[in-house]
Amino acid sequence: MNPTEPDTEFFFEQMAFLGHALGTDRRLKIIDVLSQGERPVDALAHEISTSLANTSQHLRILRQARLVESRKEAQRVYYRLAEGVPDFWLRFRNLAAQRLAEMREMSRSFAEARDTLEPVDLRELLVRVSAGEVVLLDVRPESEYRAGHIPGALSIPLEELQARLAELPEGCEVAAYCRGPYCVMSKQAVELLCQHGFNARRMKEGVLEWQAQGLSLGVVPADSRR
Repeated sequence: MNPTEPDTEFFFEQMAFLGHALGTDRRLKIIDVLSQGERPVDALAHEISTSLANTSQHLRILRQARLVESRKEAQRVYYRLAEGVPDFWLRFRNLAAQRLAEMREMSRSFAEARDTLEPVDLRELLVRVSAGEVVLLDVRPESEYRAGHIPGALSIPLEELQARLAELPEGCEVAAYCRGPYCVMSKQAVELLCQHGFNARRMKEGVLEWQAQGLSLGVVPADSRR
């Protein structure tokens, strides 16, 4: 090889390093959770059902691959996805759904569920929400809602829904969403709502899909957060 030419093997080695960082289900789960907003290590450990030590090790690998970034606040370290990673994660997830038979079957079963809304134009949904025809319900943890939510959505985390049903207007249609098409929180929320007589459906789209269509998110200012 001409010594002045770049070593192309280096590029493939670097891409393989990135592939290694994506090579476990726990690290993919971390990316999925962080796609909804930043988290401290202990919260991530709880979300992925792994010890603090193992979670820190996974984060170290993701940070070495420059897939995540961090900041320190007091004694806690918060992690977030690096620029461009949320869009990559959405495309990666969609590719897996297209190529893997098991994921295609899961996608089909979710899409065919009776409690799932028919495909709808998200801008049209916003109009219906603004007109008071639909209540858009965000059932993710409040921290995720504050980090970014579909404009006009009401935040009632799934774990609080039973106790806060009275906050929902009677007789209206409820569209519940969570982290996207493979998240079951909205499905569980709809089951609960229907048991109490609400006309409720789940949205398969979440904030990533919303942003992918060039639509902006609502964010709760930091100085108003509890």
